[in-house]
Amino acid sequence: MPEVRWNLPDDPSLEWLKSRAKQLRRAFGNPDADEHALAVELVDAFDPGPPTEAIQLSRAQRVLARAFGFPGWSRLREHLETLTTFGRPMAATSEDDSPEDRLLRLGTLNYSQWSDGSDARALLAEDPTLAVASVYTMAACGSADELADLLRDDPAQVDRQGGPHRWEPLLYACYSRLGTGDAVRTVQVLLDAGAEPNAGFLWRRFPSPFTALTGVLGGGERGEPPHQAAVALAKTLLDAGADPNDNQAFYNRMFTRDDSHLPPLLSHGAGHPHPSVWRDRLGAAYPTPEQMVGEHLRRAAERGYTERVRLLLKHGVDPNTVGYHPSLGDQTAYEIAVRNGHREAAELLAAAGGRSDRLDDYDLALAAAFAGDTHRVRRLPDLPERRPDAMRLAAAQHGIAALARLIDLGYDVSARGQWGATALHEAALRGDSVACRWLVDHGADRTAEDERFSGTPSDWAAHAGHAELAEELRVS
Repeated sequence: MPEVRWNLPDDPSLEWLKSRAKQLRRAFGNPDADEHALAVELVDAFDPGPPTEAIQLSRAQRVLARAFGFPGWSRLREHLETLTTFGRPMAATSEDDSPEDRLLRLGTLNYSQWSDGSDARALLAEDPTLAVASVYTMAACGSADELADLLRDDPAQVDRQGGPHRWEPLLYACYSRLGTGDAVRTVQVLLDAGAEPNAGFLWRRFPSPFTALTGVLGGGERGEPPHQAAVALAKTLLDAGADPNDNQAFYNRMFTRDDSHLPPLLSHGAGHPHPSVWRDRLGAAYPTPEQMVGEHLRRAAERGYTERVRLLLKHGVDPNTVGYHPSLGDQTAYEIAVRNGHREAAELLAAAGGRSDRLDDYDLALAAAFAGDTHRVRRLPDLPERRPDAMRLAAAQHGIAALARLIDLGYDVSARGQWGATALHEAALRGDSVACRWLVDHGADRTAEDERFSGTPSDWAAHAGHAELAEELRVS
């Protein structure tokens, strides 16, 4: 079958897909339709057959399913059912919440709303009985003795979904950030009682499972903290059979230099085949183990996390891997390290066999500018046009000195990079107030909106939880 043509949209619906299939069928049968040529191309690519002037709806559905990477319409429908079964809306705290639900929302990571847990601990201080109000609060509060007694009397509660997120008790234990009780023993009590170590959910129906392991390791775009006993809990889950190939965990932990997640994952076989209930459920929508560790290496190369590069290479990750995420295209880890000016990481990757014949004068000029190698910086007249993403990358990884060098090389301070984002967007996302002020002082456009989310730099700062910076960048 040809390569996948499209990715499913966020939160896809069956009705939308049915409508697309009907449009495909009509366009194929109408030579005057605007999308006729595309419809013919899709049918020829994904379900070739003898020439015909019309196709049945079932064939249009099959073509559409294959264009989205599924072998047929029935498998696509099964995928949507999986999204519905395991999807969770992850709403923020509601005024209608019971005290128990409010405690669980405020005291656990849900990647929609986060506090430091102080509000949840205040609730516990006001009413200590909340810690033993249900199997879910026992799990979140680390009430191991009470939980063991409850499961001894009613073993079925170990995998009963409930609470504000419709989670199993193990998930409340692993996503808890209350810092109370004995978290490790609580998780062991649940596992001993038969809890599924690979329990998880699909955040807002996105096809990347947030598992129990994801929960204890934490991290993410807004820097959600790991569990206070993250490494011990990760080892407990992995010893019980949790899949070390946890795609969301790898993604969430790519944003900082903290490598504490890697020893337990790699020592339990991350990057190698392992039984996976989530791959069974999601099929090709879930990356392979090789792709997961390869993408983690590419992200480490992108950010110049030298020790992470060293650790992943030591465990045999291919330096020429191309990963799977489209934001980095088909670049290898070695190419990414060079293009982003991370010389030490590039040298490690080269020593491990990283090679490329695709690096040109523009890549090398930018690499020198990013790295501060002024002797090798070359002023190429069309550099800003050939490499428009450079200002954004400099703000994301290298700071004011690199931004200044790029301006000297002819870049506009508000140059648009990937998805229409500017350097100010990136600095705002990272909470880098010093770089933001420097950029604004040099004329950066605070009203610029990116193409993907239509957000200003102030919006990006707010999304990342940098409220004061968001207010500073807001245009009245």
